[in-house]
Amino acid sequence: MFVVNVEGAIYRNGKWLMIRRSEQEEHAAGCLSMVGGKCDLEGMSSDILERTLKREIYEEVGIEVDDLIYVNSSSFVSGKGTHVIDIVFLCQHVTGEPYAKSKEEVGEVMWMTTEEILVYKDAPSYLIENIKLAANKLTFTTGV
Repeated sequence: MFVVNVEGAIYRNGKWLMIRRSEQEEHAAGCLSMVGGKCDLEGMSSDILERTLKREIYEEVGIEVDDLIYVNSSSFVSGKGTHVIDIVFLCQHVTGEPYAKSKEEVGEVMWMTTEEILVYKDAPSYLIENIKLAANKLTFTTGV
């Protein structure tokens, strides 16, 4: 059995929206991360990944996103032994200015360039890989 997690690669004005995860978080506490969260059990449902990601982004940092484009998926085992499938989407920022709305989940909100993320001393390797893939997808879809 897997937990399904979704993350948003949100790009605006040459920078990615990053958070520093709260120290209270079970997985990767205090680490640099994209915004996202786990899918809830819903039974029969459509667009669960997209709806979950939009909800999580709004709950954690108070902004709305749209035009989700699949970037990649991966799997890992959390520190507590939970098997997780992680799916990353490139997201278009629609409205709002991000802030640490959910203090239990978000310690800090920041905008960072791709280069800043790639050399950030505490950036997890999976985040660096996901940002590279999202940047490639961004270039392919928008020509930026």
